Amino acid sequence: MRNISRVITISSAACLIACAGEFVTIFVFGARYPGYSQLKNTMSSLGASASPVSAEISLWWIIMGVLFIIFGTGLRLAFSAKGWYARSASWLVILYGIGEGIGSGAFKADHILNAPTTSAFIHNVLGGIGVTAILIFPLVIRKVITRNETPFFQTFSWVIFVTGFLTIIAFLFRFSSGQDNFLSLYKGLWQRLFMLNTYIYLSVIAILMLKKRQHFHRMNFFG
Repeated sequence: MRNISRVITISSAACLIACAGEFVTIFVFGARYPGYSQLKNTMSSLGASASPVSAEISLWWIIMGVLFIIFGTGLRLAFSAKGWYARSASWLVILYGIGEGIGSGAFKADHILNAPTTSAFIHNVLGGIGVTAILIFPLVIRKVITRNETPFFQTFSWVIFVTGFLTIIAFLFRFSSGQDNFLSLYKGLWQRLFMLNTYIYLSVIAILMLKKRQHFHRMNFFG
């Protein structure tokens, strides 16, 4: 039980580091990219080959992906008693780490003559899988952390899901024909709001997991 408690602690810390680190790196490296707008430019453009911080941000995304994979593994252990739902929630986080983290870092969103390269195509597919996984994550994890255990969590999960869905819809307007409309123009804003919404949620779950590890401590003590 002591080992399980340690894994939960490490995985929760990994989540908190990944969530905080993503905001720090995006804004720090964005400031080092002349002409880059946090509101109008996507985060993927920071990692493109033309970016002066391409190597640094790509490396961070790979590290971030590994951290979320560690978090997903710990989440499954922390809520192992919830069976299928816990395993499903774990895999959704791991998919996010692989797709939006490692995939985004390993495959650059490069374009040639305004057409996406093969690398950009893979980047978008893996990122799309990761984003979809983490978007539906609240619908699954609410079956793991029940109302009886944490009363506020059910409503909180619905708010996170609806907010995530709306910000993703707004972000997808960048593919519309009218690139000068408000939604398309501020695609960077919608992407960052989605990220903020998601990382607040994951951080809350990480904190709940840290509280849950006390249960394993007690089991170890009495065992």
